[in-house]
Amino acid sequence: MEILKPIIVLGSLGLLFGVLLSIASRVFAVEMNPMVGNILGVLPGANCGACGFPGCEGLANAIAKGTAPTNACPIGGAAVAQKVAAIVGGEAGEVLRQVAVVRCNGTCNLAKDKYEYYGIKDCRYISQIGGGNKACSYGCLGCGTCQEVCPFDAIEIKDGIAHIIKEKCKACNKCVVVCPKKIIELMPYDRHTVIKCASEDKGKVVKSNCAVGCIGCQICVKKCPKQTIKFENNLAHIDYTGCVDCKTCVKACPVKAIHDDRPEKPKKVLTPEEIEALKAKKAAAEAAKAAAQVTTAE
Repeated sequence: MEILKPIIVLGSLGLLFGVLLSIASRVFAVEMNPMVGNILGVLPGANCGACGFPGCEGLANAIAKGTAPTNACPIGGAAVAQKVAAIVGGEAGEVLRQVAVVRCNGTCNLAKDKYEYYGIKDCRYISQIGGGNKACSYGCLGCGTCQEVCPFDAIEIKDGIAHIIKEKCKACNKCVVVCPKKIIELMPYDRHTVIKCASEDKGKVVKSNCAVGCIGCQICVKKCPKQTIKFENNLAHIDYTGCVDCKTCVKACPVKAIHDDRPEKPKKVLTPEEIEALKAKKAAAEAAKAAAQVTTAE
């Protein structure tokens, strides 16, 4: 009996609390708008917070209340926006897909270091130690903090620099927020020209710290046929509303600080027969030119 008493008491208390919780759940239950559940069903469920709300449920509630647009989810894009619009009844609106870009290309062999660092691999931590180990105070520290917070595995570290895998990036903004140097930005997905430097130092300082940093020569500003490159705070900036990715600035930049992220087309390898045909064509053209010159002289 001594053993059974506490078992009976605990069992009774458990049963009592279970009944009370069941009653409380019914009394204090908050009815969910059925529309919220429907919207949640089409949202991607990433809970990344890129929309500015606390997770997908927070966004679904806001959309149902009319305090957020149907295209507020940057992860889902146009497809999800259309489904949400069909649920709430309205227009999806235009969804501009964006992608993150790291504005630094100062790899280990191109940028100088102030000191050798051995310690915690966290950009936020190392940035508090003299601004980081990079000689350029604006340079990527390459510890991979942005890589760790990316929920889509869209960031890789190569040669001491973070790189965005464009096809995987969903522009959730987490890497933008976590970067202590503030050199990760969002740009339109369909644009390809990027100024891979964020240094606002003067050209002489930049050149002494990094071989591929913007030196403020403004050649890109002068050469741009659409006049979409502006120069401010010793640094060139692209206005993507007018940029047509003509590559003029990419070719003109003397330090190769401007990049085009499109892969280069592989050069065609000519067969021996094609090489001989080209030679014959060239020889025929030269012979025709010589004959024309003789005729003119006569």
